[in-house]
Amino acid sequence: MSSEMTEFEKEIYDFIRKHGEMLTSDIPTRLSGAIPNMKNKGVIEIFRRQTSRWAPKKRKFVRIRSFKSDSKEGSMA
Repeated sequence: MSSEMTEFEKEIYDFIRKHGEMLTSDIPTRLSGAIPNMKNKGVIEIFRRQTSRWAPKKRKFVRIRSFKSDSKEGSMA
């Protein structure tokens, strides 16, 4: 988690982490204001996908961005 996040952004981060992957429409209105800033910082990611097999439209989801470590265990270079 980035140290340059405000207390409000940390509250939103914890909310999304607690609920996992969720629809953007399910985020409470008072918490949704900082979502664009957090996306620009690279802390969260917003993506689109279908909610069901027969739904013609895709819906927006949000989740915590996963950071993969660059460790190369087991490789001898």
